[in-house]
Amino acid sequence: MSHLFPHLFAPITLGPVTIRNRIVSSGHDTVLDDHGRIGDDLVAYHEARAKGGCGLIVLQVSGVHETARYTNHVLMATDESSVPGYTAVAEAVHRHGATIFAQLFHPGREVMDGERGMAPRAVAPSDEPQERFKVVPEALSTATIKDIIAGYAAAAKRIADSGIDGVEIVASHGYLPIQFFNPRINTRTDEYGGSPENRRRFLAEVVEGVRAAVGPEVVVGLRISGEEKTEDGLVSAEVLELIGALDAMECDGVDCLDYFSITAGDSSTLQGAVHIVPSMQVEAAYATNLSEQVKKITDKTVMVAGRINQPHEAEAAIAEGRTDMAIMTRAMICDPGIAGKAERDAVDEIRACIGCNQACIGHFQLGVPISCIQYPESGRELAFLPRPRVRTRRRVLVIGGGPAGLKAAAVAAEQGDEVTLCEARPHLGGAVLLAQELPYRSEFGGAATNLSAEARRAGAELRTSTPVTQAVVDEIAADHVIAATGARQRMPHLEIADDALVIGAREFLETEPVLPDGRVLVTDWKGDWIGLGIALRLAEARVPVTLATAANFAGAAIQQYTRTLLMSQALRTGRIDFLDDVRPVGLDADTGYLQSTLCEVVHEVEGVAATIVSAAPQSVRPELDFGPASVQVIGDALAPRTVEEAVFEGLTAATELAAAGADQTVPA
Repeated sequence: MSHLFPHLFAPITLGPVTIRNRIVSSGHDTVLDDHGRIGDDLVAYHEARAKGGCGLIVLQVSGVHETARYTNHVLMATDESSVPGYTAVAEAVHRHGATIFAQLFHPGREVMDGERGMAPRAVAPSDEPQERFKVVPEALSTATIKDIIAGYAAAAKRIADSGIDGVEIVASHGYLPIQFFNPRINTRTDEYGGSPENRRRFLAEVVEGVRAAVGPEVVVGLRISGEEKTEDGLVSAEVLELIGALDAMECDGVDCLDYFSITAGDSSTLQGAVHIVPSMQVEAAYATNLSEQVKKITDKTVMVAGRINQPHEAEAAIAEGRTDMAIMTRAMICDPGIAGKAERDAVDEIRACIGCNQACIGHFQLGVPISCIQYPESGRELAFLPRPRVRTRRRVLVIGGGPAGLKAAAVAAEQGDEVTLCEARPHLGGAVLLAQELPYRSEFGGAATNLSAEARRAGAELRTSTPVTQAVVDEIAADHVIAATGARQRMPHLEIADDALVIGAREFLETEPVLPDGRVLVTDWKGDWIGLGIALRLAEARVPVTLATAANFAGAAIQQYTRTLLMSQALRTGRIDFLDDVRPVGLDADTGYLQSTLCEVVHEVEGVAATIVSAAPQSVRPELDFGPASVQVIGDALAPRTVEEAVFEGLTAATELAAAGADQTVPA
């Protein structure tokens, strides 16, 4: 039992099931399905979290009806072919002492994908259009409504019979059950619309049908947004009214529901969708005020999601009575072993999620398997775990202490090699240290802290303020060299008048120069954090800014939820003018000249006091004699990209190095 987190590691009983601790991995789509079924990759993914000490794992959504296919890779529980997958994942999770539930799902009008690239078709209580995915749904017939309700029960029975411990009805984020309850979406006048009782009917009948199908020996829960936080969305008072009615329901003498899983937000608008996976701009554990309200009206177990990334945040929320269980999904994508580390009070070993959203929800929205920029083994368990172990210890020199070099050093040392990492600067972290200087990006520096700590714990020697010269190369006499020397700032070819003040983005972040009064032109080649972040930093300092991007729109390369929050902040300043699809071509004392990327039109921005240029970086590679050592170039030194690619290439470089001389595998 943990001394630091006694509440978090106290067992808890939900209906007939006792769960070993209060840490929950909630349902989240992984794109690890095998043609709509649970395959080996998804089993390995969840087994890693169970092995890492998680108390409860909730599988990603399972469609209950053919009209529930909201993506082309959704799990479906509509026939018996799904059963072997549920059985396999249940057995894998149970092997390590964890509990597993599955989500029962219908999106209603919240459909992302159509067949083979066609516009999506959706069904809903009424034909009210959906703003975010631009969907106009088909109003459901009464007969189809009853068929869908029966589908929930049939799917629940199928899943429970496969060995899963419980089922969770998804009524959160504006999905079908809550669409029926929302009077701004449900305009029906039959038995499923109109009065509050009629609008509750769909969900009530789903709950009753599911409980009847699985009986009292299987846990039944409900996931619901405590507040939808969007235009025309449900407010907390409306949700609490619904929860109160459902809480009182009994089915054949037992409670219909065993728990409530509380989250926030709504999928139908960008404003509401940011709460599905809130990024680092959002306060930690912010949704516990919603779960606290629910706890006041029910004696059933309440769990909550919303940026609970650290065990101390979860412990405080439970100890203070704001929730009974803590959903820490992204924390376990980043560190599947976080529960076990917290239980033995090894908090310094935890790899903390930084809320960047880049490879988790960002990957899902690209339709590719999720992972983590800090821990690319997530979602790739079968490819990279357990670690190989080298037969003969070799000397490995890693040049560069950015994310690529640190990951390579950590993995190579863990696999048994003698690793020396040399970084020319006084601090480890590379470009990550610049990223944390941007507004609402400070947590990004945690990636450098986490990777540095991993390399030290693995036994790598980390030398800072050590440029790699020929003398250093000769001293170390490495058998293998991994060059992770990063990239330097590049300035585009511009016609610049002598009296124009022009500063590179990296120089601006490193030196924080004092700028003259007046408008600042920020030119941005990629549409990523750098241009938008610098513009926002200046605007919040009350400086007028023009952000000119070569992308289709500002922040185009940033994950959608993260961009939404950044842009909302930028718009609130009222000090940023936006120009899209332009590249800089010239600058004089007070004017910037921007060529359209679409045609011959040139835009002029007048009254410019200074220009900050964010351009494509340029790779830096060492030019040294490494003798007989094999050499591998990774990260930005290979080709400038993002932290995600750098860390992944650090992992693959070290893994390939070990595989060349491995004699056995050991647990990671």
